[in-house]
Amino acid sequence: MKIIVLAGGLSPERDVSLTSGAGICRTLRAMGHQAFLMDVFFGFPYDADRLMEVFDLPGAGLEIADGIKTTAPDLDALKRSRPDQSDCMLGPNVIELCQMADITFMGLHGSIGEDGKLQATFDVLGIRYTGPSALGCSLSMNKLVAKQIFKMSDVPTPRGTSLTRKTKDTPLTELGYYLPLVIKPCASGSSIGVYIVHTEEEYTEAIRRSFEIDMEEEVVIEPYIKGREFACGIIAGKALPLVEIIPKSGFFNYENKYQDGGAQEICPPQSIDAATQQKIQKAGEKAFEALRMDVYSRADFIVDDEDGSFYCLEVNALPGMTPASLLPKAAKAAGLEYSALCQRIIDESYKARY
Repeated sequence: MKIIVLAGGLSPERDVSLTSGAGICRTLRAMGHQAFLMDVFFGFPYDADRLMEVFDLPGAGLEIADGIKTTAPDLDALKRSRPDQSDCMLGPNVIELCQMADITFMGLHGSIGEDGKLQATFDVLGIRYTGPSALGCSLSMNKLVAKQIFKMSDVPTPRGTSLTRKTKDTPLTELGYYLPLVIKPCASGSSIGVYIVHTEEEYTEAIRRSFEIDMEEEVVIEPYIKGREFACGIIAGKALPLVEIIPKSGFFNYENKYQDGGAQEICPPQSIDAATQQKIQKAGEKAFEALRMDVYSRADFIVDDEDGSFYCLEVNALPGMTPASLLPKAAKAAGLEYSALCQRIIDESYKARY
């Protein structure tokens, strides 16, 4: 198959996406596919009448992936570095090459790729792609909307509220929430801009910083739950084995997620019994269905240290596919090696839509 692996973009999760995309691209090529890695924002400038050659280029576009830094990328600097200085989120030849491909493998993370806009664009243009539909992506990307859907669908989730840019100066006493709290952007991922705050000073600073992430328009506020974190990968509506996450320090933030030794990840978990694991898996499947997801995703849970209650924090439409990512580890525990997982995602995408 001719496959464009789409990654990068103007997202705080750009480095993670490019690393995911590189792993996917290498694997697909090793399996015999004609795969090419392309940055959705920078595209691939090439002669229009020679675009079909791209699928056979020896470098496969892999030079654009150079690892994950300890901090999120400078998006303003990246935008200024684009030669054509266009405001379009799609770079040169992105649409043309995706139309030529048998399918586009979505290796994107964050706002461009997980908010449903690109999927909707591809639907209109008749471009085949992997992963959830535009609707599933848009519902899951907005953490407050997802929380409201969880409550209507009996998926346990922490209570929460939000602030917009117009209401961001509302005093904490008027919100009906009490410290400690979790502050996080409404539509971002990889724990970028997530803060656990214990004082009003920390709260004020966290609100300010969260609004700076990817031009965020809304910030979610939740009670802080001290507990253990678990990831529930889901393929075609069925949960994979859970992965327990034990950060080396603090919580499972951006650095702990992607740097070697940042966290211990145990699959299957050892700290909760089999019955609790099954309940969390069922809740993950219910969240998947409630958000109108298809193909695959990953639901993140926390189990309260005090009473053992568990809560769904969010669902990731396009979970990481890096060597350190949770979905590949869960898939491997279920008997799916990385190459088989990539092929399964393609196959399930065809079944869902094509």
